[in-house]
Amino acid sequence: MIIKKLTVGAFASNNYLVICEDTKEAVLIDAGGNYRATEDEIKRSGASLKYIFYTHAHLDHISGDRELKRNFQLKTYLHRDDKFLVDKFKEQLSMFGMQEVESPIIDEYINDGQELKVGNLKFKVIHTPGHSPGSVCYLVKSSLFSGDTLFADSVGRTDLPGGSYERLEKSIVNKLFALDENIKVYPGHGAVTTIGHEKQNNPFFGLNSRI
Repeated sequence: MIIKKLTVGAFASNNYLVICEDTKEAVLIDAGGNYRATEDEIKRSGASLKYIFYTHAHLDHISGDRELKRNFQLKTYLHRDDKFLVDKFKEQLSMFGMQEVESPIIDEYINDGQELKVGNLKFKVIHTPGHSPGSVCYLVKSSLFSGDTLFADSVGRTDLPGGSYERLEKSIVNKLFALDENIKVYPGHGAVTTIGHEKQNNPFFGLNSRI
């Protein structure tokens, strides 16, 4: 498995190109804009982009969708509980004073526990509501793509429509912190971390700082 980190857009969102080494099939975890940089990386890697898996539907993670769909034969996946954010995509752009772009098109809605295949790789969907109602993480082998649920030494904001700090806390404690501590966490913003590091050191959950 090859993981390429692409930090793109006005909000410095992390998109991840994940490639199956056996088949060269690839998935893009989130598509936050600057599709040209993404296309250039796909060409350099010799990968065949087949899917976009969205961690959630905030504009900084879905605004690069339409150009990629025009240039690649791919399918997009999102949890249904974030459909309302896609429906309000133009309102999201207006809220942050962003230039208007086409709304993304979602091909399939996913559920907690579902497995998605990319070549010989299997991605498990973990529904982690809190940052948004339909936020999910994707677990593949010893790597977790956490979107804006869990960051290095931080957590996602919950003051946007549909956010809930109580649900975020439960998602992290009950679902993510139950995973193996050696799992690497690839967040939607910022640096890579591990489950073990966050259990011990995250200021929201660390041993010396409980909520």
